[in-house]
Parts: sequence; C-alpha cells; structure tokens
Amino acid sequence: MKALMGYIAGLLFGLGLAISGMTDPARVLGFLDVAGAWDPTLIFVLGGAVVTTFIGYRLVLRRDRPLVAQGFQLPTRRDLDGRLIGGAALFGIGWGLSGYCPGPAFASIAGITPPLVAMLATMIGGWFLARKLPAKA
Repeated sequence: MKALMGYIAGLLFGLGLAISGMTDPARVLGFLDVAGAWDPTLIFVLGGAVVTTFIGYRLVLRRDRPLVAQGFQLPTRRDLDGRLIGGAALFGIGWGLSGYCPGPAFASIAGITPPLVAMLATMIGGWFLARKLPAKA
C-alpha cells in the first residue's frame, strides 16, 4: 500500500508539472530572464505549491500517524553544513543552466533532448559523488 501511495503521489506531481508547463525548460529559463522576456509562470506554480503544502501539513500532522505507515518521517536536523550548502548551490546552478530540476527532467524523458541527457547524466554523477564525500559525524 505504501508503494501504491508513493506511485499515486508521483503521478499527481508529474501531472501537475505537465499541466503547469514546468516540464518545458524554456519556462524556467524565461523566469530567470528578469532583464529580458520574463515569464512569471514559475512564481505562480511555486506559490501554489507553498500554499498547498502549508495547508496540507497542518491537516495531515493533526493525525497520530499516516494512513499507510507506522509514523511520520520528518527531518530532525536543523544545522547547515558544507554538503547541504554545496549541494543546494550545485542544484541551483544546474537548474539555471539547463532549465530542468529532477522532477521535470524525469517527466520529460519521453521527449529526450541533448540538454536533458546532459542534465540527467550530471545529476546521476552528482548522486555518486555525494555518496563518496564524507558525511558530517
């Protein structure tokens, strides 16, 4: 049941990306082009996500436990370290250069392009690199 719920959540996420046009890297790059042909679409998608998450967390966390798990899995760490800051910076640079973040990239695999292949290859390389870097004890 847990896997089914994860699959349904992933489908809803992908559907939302497709409907909003966020699988098109030109939309993201247009949002970042504040001095040129600025496209504000991304701000509305992000705003909708923030509002939905804000309300959803308040409703869900009123429960004693999730519907299909023994307990909630919430982050407990609050500190910032070099791995987190470096990873976030690399993520932002990659998103800005390619116009893809991981969700839209995977949702766009059906229409594979050289920039998408480059982004996916570097993302997978980053996963392997992150596993090799020592974690903070």
